[in-house]
Amino acid sequence: MQETFAFPLSPPTDTVAALGELETLRRIVRRLPRSAAELLGPGDDAAVVAAPDGRTVVTTDMMIQGPDFRLAWSSPYELGWKAAVSNLADVAAMGAIPTALLVALAAPSATPVATLEGFADGMRDACEALAPGCGVVGGDLSTSDALTIAVTAFGDLGGHAPVLRSGARPADDVAIAGPLGLAGAGIWLLYRDGSGEPDAAGRREPDAGRGQMVRQRHPALVGEQVAPSSPIALGVVAREAGATAMLDVSDGLVLDASRIANASGVTIELSEQAIAAEAAALVGVDAVVGERARDFVLAGGEDHSLLATFPAGGVPDGFRVIGRVHTRAAEGGASTAGAADAVVTVGGVAYARPGGWDPYADWDGAAG
Repeated sequence: MQETFAFPLSPPTDTVAALGELETLRRIVRRLPRSAAELLGPGDDAAVVAAPDGRTVVTTDMMIQGPDFRLAWSSPYELGWKAAVSNLADVAAMGAIPTALLVALAAPSATPVATLEGFADGMRDACEALAPGCGVVGGDLSTSDALTIAVTAFGDLGGHAPVLRSGARPADDVAIAGPLGLAGAGIWLLYRDGSGEPDAAGRREPDAGRGQMVRQRHPALVGEQVAPSSPIALGVVAREAGATAMLDVSDGLVLDASRIANASGVTIELSEQAIAAEAAALVGVDAVVGERARDFVLAGGEDHSLLATFPAGGVPDGFRVIGRVHTRAAEGGASTAGAADAVVTVGGVAYARPGGWDPYADWDGAAG
C-alpha cells in the first residue's frame, strides 16, 4: 500500500463547487480501476456487468465523517482504501470473487477536488492489490455537510454455493485469516493520544498534529485502523476447502463469532492457548498494547479478517485454528462451566466484555 497521510494540496479554485459536478466526476473517474466484468461502465444511466454464474453477491457499506472516520486522522487515500476493503471483505466472506463496485460520495462544496482524487487513488490501489479485476463501474456525487461514502460491491460465486453464517457444525474447527487486534488498538491510541485537550464540556476533538505523532510512534496499529489489510483472496480458498460458515470480522472476534454460533444453532469455544498466542503476537507488533492485548484480540473490531469454520483437520493454508464448534445445550440443560447462556466462550469461560464496533457508541454529532 502507498504510504501517505498528508491531505493533497490544491489551489483554492479547485473545489467541488468551483469545478462543478461534471468536471469533478471526470477527474475522479479517470483515476478509478476498471472491472474485468464490466460490459458497460460509467457514462450511461446504469452500468452493465457480466454475471456468468447467473447469481450476484451484493453488499453495501457506508462511512460517514464522524462516527466512522475522522479527517484529522485519515488521509483521502486511506479513506478510499478502507472503503474498498470493508466491502471487498464482505464479498470474500461469502466465498465469492469481488467483481465490481458502485461508489456514491457526498462532500461539502468546499472540498478540494484533489481530496476526491486521493480517495479514488486509494480505492484503485486497494482493488489492484487485494482483488485484481475488480473495479468501479459507476456511482453518484452529491453535497453534504459531512463527507459521506457509500459503496456497493458485487461478487461472482463461479457456480458454487455461497458460504453462509449458518453452516457451522459440531466438531468443526474455528479458524481465522488476517490480523486480530491491531485496528482496535490503533483507534484506542488515536482517541487516547491523538485528540486535543478537553473543552468546557469535557469533549476531546481529533487533532491532526497529535494523530500524526501517534502514527509515527505506532505505525502498524494505526495503519491497520485507517487502511486495513484483509486476506480477500482467501475467501475463495476457504470455500474451496469446504468452509461450513464464514464472515468478515469487522465488529470484534467474540461478537462476530456469536453471529455464526447463533445462525448455526451451535456454541463456539475459542481456545485460551490460541487467544493467548494472538495476544502475544499483538504485543510483539507493538508493546504499547500491554495487558490490553487480549481484549483487543477478542473485541477490538475493524480487523476485516475472515473467520471461518471447517470440518476438523481441513483448515487450509492461510488460516490458523483458534477454536472448536460444539453442540448447543438444550434450554435448561447443562452448559460449559462459567458460561451459562454464552454462545461463545474462551477456554470454556464466557468473555465478560464482548464489545465490538458500534457506530452509535461514544459518538457526539457536534464533533468532527
